[in-house]
This record gives sequence, structure tokens and C-alpha cells, in this order.
Amino acid sequence: MKNKEFIVQINNLTKQFGDFFAVKNISFAVEKGEIFGFLGANGAGKTTTIKMLCGLLLPSSGQAKVVGLDIYKDTEKIKTQIGYMSQKFSLYNDLTIKENIEFYGGIYGLSKKSIQTKTEELLNTLGLKKYADELAINLPLGLKQRLSLSTALLHDPQIIFLDEATSGVDPVSRRNFWILIYELAQKGKTIFVTTHYMDEAEYCHRISIMKDGEIVALDTPSGLKTKYHQTTMQEVFLEAVKR
Repeated sequence: MKNKEFIVQINNLTKQFGDFFAVKNISFAVEKGEIFGFLGANGAGKTTTIKMLCGLLLPSSGQAKVVGLDIYKDTEKIKTQIGYMSQKFSLYNDLTIKENIEFYGGIYGLSKKSIQTKTEELLNTLGLKKYADELAINLPLGLKQRLSLSTALLHDPQIIFLDEATSGVDPVSRRNFWILIYELAQKGKTIFVTTHYMDEAEYCHRISIMKDGEIVALDTPSGLKTKYHQTTMQEVFLEAVKR
């Protein structure tokens, strides 16, 4: 039996602000190639957890490793090994798609040859080739989303954090985006995704549900439906946070 390879390992991770526990003693692990859904209402602790895992916020206590790196000692190294994409488009509107990708390739310190190779590869893989010379400001949300994903993938990270990345995007574009997510996972990339869309939760291999800084449920979508005697993830979510 093949040993499991964990990209994220968390043990009793806690973040406290004064008397307030934003995250309280959470523990879980994420496997290589897994699409891991991280659900919870606003203020549940999702973003705080992601910031700690991305090396942007030090925990109050507990342990965690991301791609084998300690989140206390290796914060700068972690940043070079992960990809991150949020719901807010943060690229340059006055640059074209191709120029944005090339610019971020330079920021990541890739060689000129690597930037050219990766740019062509991403333009083709993400269906952006025919829009390569379009200014970012003129792109619809679905294409902006794919452009953001391309810059998150440039340096070939082992794990990609998607923080509400599909918020505000039309249903067809969201579905196409998830097709890309599945393709990335099949190639061995690990996807750590937060979302408010319960239909997207159905696409995840496993799901955790947070409430008030704690994980109240963690299993596969089918496992959670069985446990809570529900037929949809929307019903599961409501039942889990109610209890």
C-alpha cells in the first residue's frame, strides 16, 4: 500500500487576538493532489488559517507544516512554494494578459527562457492564447480569473490556495474554472479552496466546516451527507453549523 504524502499538516493550530480566538486548536492534514474544501461563514476563521499557512501570520500556538516547511521557521521559503489566488483581481489592468504573466515571472525570479516557456504553456493550458494581447481591464470576470490563476501557477507551486476565487463569476465560468482545478489536481497539484458556493463544495475530495474558529465537520461530501442525513451540501452545512 502506497504511503500517503501530506502537503499540509496541522496540529492544534491556534490564533488568538487578545481574548478572542480566531482559530482554536484545529488539526487536519491535506494529501498531495487533493482538492480540499474549507467552508465556513464570514468570521469563522478560514482566512486567518490560510494566512498562517501561507506564512503571512504567526500562530499563537500549535504546529503546522506546508510542503514540509515549518510555518514558524520557514515563512519565506513557504511563500516560494505556494500559489495564492483571492476573489479580488490584483493584477495590472494596464498590461495585457501576456505582459502580466511575463511581469510576474520576473517577480518570481524565473529566467527569461523559463518565462517564455511558462507563458506559452499557461496561455494554451488555460485557454488564454487568443486573448494574449488584450488589456486586463477589458477582460470579463471569467478571463480575469483564469489570468489570476496563471500567475499563481507560474513558479510551479505544489499547493494553490484559492480564497473565494470564484466569487461574483457567472455559473458557466465557474464550471469551466473547476474543470481546470480538476486537471491541476490530476497532475499532482494540491488545491486548498474556500468558497461560499455549496455546489462547488460537491467537487472537493474532502471538506472541512468551520464555526467560531473550530472545525465542526470534516469528511468527504458523501460522508458528510450520510452523517447528517442530508442530500445536498447546503443542507449539510446548515445542519453542521446549527449543531
